[in-house]
Amino acid sequence: MPRKAIVIGAGLAGLLAAAALFPAYDEVLVLDRDELPDGPEHRRGLPQGRHAHLLMPGGLEAMEFLLPQVNVRDHLLAAGAHEISLSSQMLAMTPEGWFHRWRKDNHRMITCSRALLDWAVRTAVLGYANNISIRRGQVAGLIGDARKVRGVRIETASGEMTDIAADFVVDASGRGSRIVHWLAALGITGVDQRTVDSGLVNATRIYRTPPGAENFPLTMVQANPYESQPGRSAVIVPIEDNRWMVSLAGSRGGEPPADPAGFLQYTLDLPHPIVGQLISGAEPLTDVVVSRSTSNERRYLEKARQWPDRLVVLGDALATFNPAYGQGMSVAALGAQVLGREARRSTLGAPGTARTLQRAVARSVDAAWTLAVSQDLLYPGVRGGTPTAVDRMAARYTRRLTKAATGSYAAASALWEVTGLKAGPGHLLRPATVLHAITGSPLPTLSEPPLTPREREILAALDGTCGEGASSARPV
Repeated sequence: MPRKAIVIGAGLAGLLAAAALFPAYDEVLVLDRDELPDGPEHRRGLPQGRHAHLLMPGGLEAMEFLLPQVNVRDHLLAAGAHEISLSSQMLAMTPEGWFHRWRKDNHRMITCSRALLDWAVRTAVLGYANNISIRRGQVAGLIGDARKVRGVRIETASGEMTDIAADFVVDASGRGSRIVHWLAALGITGVDQRTVDSGLVNATRIYRTPPGAENFPLTMVQANPYESQPGRSAVIVPIEDNRWMVSLAGSRGGEPPADPAGFLQYTLDLPHPIVGQLISGAEPLTDVVVSRSTSNERRYLEKARQWPDRLVVLGDALATFNPAYGQGMSVAALGAQVLGREARRSTLGAPGTARTLQRAVARSVDAAWTLAVSQDLLYPGVRGGTPTAVDRMAARYTRRLTKAATGSYAAASALWEVTGLKAGPGHLLRPATVLHAITGSPLPTLSEPPLTPREREILAALDGTCGEGASSARPV
């Protein structure tokens, strides 16, 4: 009898989960409540979809593992994405000053709109595996009991309920997952959950890349969690079709405004005005889009007293992060990679396998969760906890290491290994990295961004035209 797996959710996590499952099952059915667009277009089910997204090195490596016959990097670049060297193609102002730039390319990330990335991954997955199909359907629950999941229950357009049997089920339905409610209906209760909410608000506007600035570095002014003030940040991310995606983020009390004039002024009032200087002379293509769905939320499913066979939960359905840290997509890819490895070496439906797998998937969340929550707890007005003595000690060490990293490639590389999700937080405690933190930066602190002569010319040409083109935006 053909073996069937069901994935709930056709977002990035769901499609990668399907890629992980297809070698082990005769059919993989992906269910999503939305009608998926035919091209790289935004869809309703992604509340953060219009804001800046970064595909970290660890996430890209996980995708390459899941799609071994598809060169995912080249596929994304061919679709219009950009590849950015963190060491040479990024201007980053941290709370400890500007990073120097180095002629080394060991750490690279992918930038594009979320709509393009989802579409590119979907086409890659469907082109790679002919036993994966996507169907529109609203999942209303799981069928089975506390010992074993046997499929899903969906609600039809007429409001009727129908069951679909499956040998394995993955919930990758995102932040709004009903997994805790579904488990309770099976008799599994008492799942611990935690929310840490800094009140972050995102505001994003798309600009046409100014002529001559096509190779201008990704530019960011990071928030400062150490000064007991609301965090404020901004980033210019190059995306497809010769555009800049400009995303602002502010924690509770420092929220960015939604009007064009206020959006620009917010960037100019940051510790350095470079983002505002650049966009003041750029042509806006959209209005400002604002989102408030930004809290860190985690469901500790791996700690449930009982777990049913044939079920695993990953991606945002398991944990979501403040999007300012750019880790959500990569964490979803890493979770799918864990699923793929297990699918290659064991029978996923075997007794106890799902519980072991759920615990392994949860471990792929730990590093990103620690990084995001430890920073967000430092902002005033945060809800969901207060920093402990250990948190404050870790923050002091991170701050010292970041200061060293502004002028030490070795220290910067260690930070990028962790923030890029290629290594866990323990990587920062290696003796060599600790020594870099102690000795500090061998290069002087920069008070201004390290621009090349050509980049200075571009900045000078764009600066000083504040307000021009503000009324030319069209609705998103």
